[in-house]
Amino acid sequence: MASSKLDSPAAASGKSEFRSQKPKPENRDESELLTVPDGWKEPAFSKEDNPRGLLEESSFATLFPKYREAYLKECWPLVQKALNEHHVNATLDLIEGSMTVCTTKKTFDPYIIIRARDLIKLLARSVSFEQAVRILQDDVACDIIKIGSLVRNKERFVKRRQRLIGPKGSTLKALELLTNCYIMVQGNTVSAIGPFSGLKEVRKVVLDTMKNIHPIYNIKTLMIKRELAKDSELRSQSWERFLPQFKHKNVNKRKEPKKKTVKKEYTPFPPPQPESQIDKELASGEYFLKASQKKRQKMEAIKAKQAEALSKRQEERNKAFIPPKEKPIVKPKEASTETKIDVAALKEKVKKAKSKKLGALTADEVKLKMEADEKKKKKRK
Repeated sequence: MASSKLDSPAAASGKSEFRSQKPKPENRDESELLTVPDGWKEPAFSKEDNPRGLLEESSFATLFPKYREAYLKECWPLVQKALNEHHVNATLDLIEGSMTVCTTKKTFDPYIIIRARDLIKLLARSVSFEQAVRILQDDVACDIIKIGSLVRNKERFVKRRQRLIGPKGSTLKALELLTNCYIMVQGNTVSAIGPFSGLKEVRKVVLDTMKNIHPIYNIKTLMIKRELAKDSELRSQSWERFLPQFKHKNVNKRKEPKKKTVKKEYTPFPPPQPESQIDKELASGEYFLKASQKKRQKMEAIKAKQAEALSKRQEERNKAFIPPKEKPIVKPKEASTETKIDVAALKEKVKKAKSKKLGALTADEVKLKMEADEKKKKKRK
């Protein structure tokens, strides 16, 4: 018993030594662990990774609008061919207006049904087959952003959606080049296909545009980020000092009421009591008049008003009979003797023009030409 007690501290010291001898992890920077090496790709999922296939059958269905029926009918054989390569069945129901995809016994990739579901969703949202089929690739994802409920006013919604597209689609094209994504604006949704990093930026730009932030601000930020990403030293640093900070300015001023109520200055004394009708009559002397006299005064006032109104009406009627002021007649000025045309001189000019051939030289010009020719001949001799 005593020997076992003596051995126990030695055993404990041996354990502590063993623990201290464990290999320590190498001190690496977190930035190195987080960054993905350039050119690295995730290995493709093959049949060897899941040789037994799937346990149960999965299926997804989606509806499509009536205007997409003709296009889907035309490209459906190509959709079936693309999905059959991954052992997924696709059916088009033109009566119900729906598309269905489902796995088979040969399907080995468990995530391909999700990609097939995204494919039919994109086709329903007016994306062409050539772009939608890219979703079956491993490094490509999609995002369908619903923008219909973000703006209440219909006119405002249409304006902001058009702002996202830009003049002749220039804003959308710039966004596609910066994010490496295909973007399709259709109705109340925006469909985007591309890498995950690009889709994140597209969603941010679309939501900001619907919140009345112009997409050009986000495009400027993306352009700066693109240039900063090329520098290996700045990858691990914060980019906040390089990015522009745009402040939201509220241009619309608060609407002011049409009728402004001006508050009167406060006084502790109550306002003077208004005069009653009896007080007014006492002041004017009407109170002491008889009833017949009061009645006569009222009638006189009424008749005066009527006479005034009648005279005004008569004036307005008479305006129609007043002739308008005529403009003063301007007498034509006599032709001055200096500016008179000499008819005889004109006739002579016309006669000379008729006699002369078109393009022929005048008599004086012919003489000058003859003299010049003679001088030349003399010089040659």
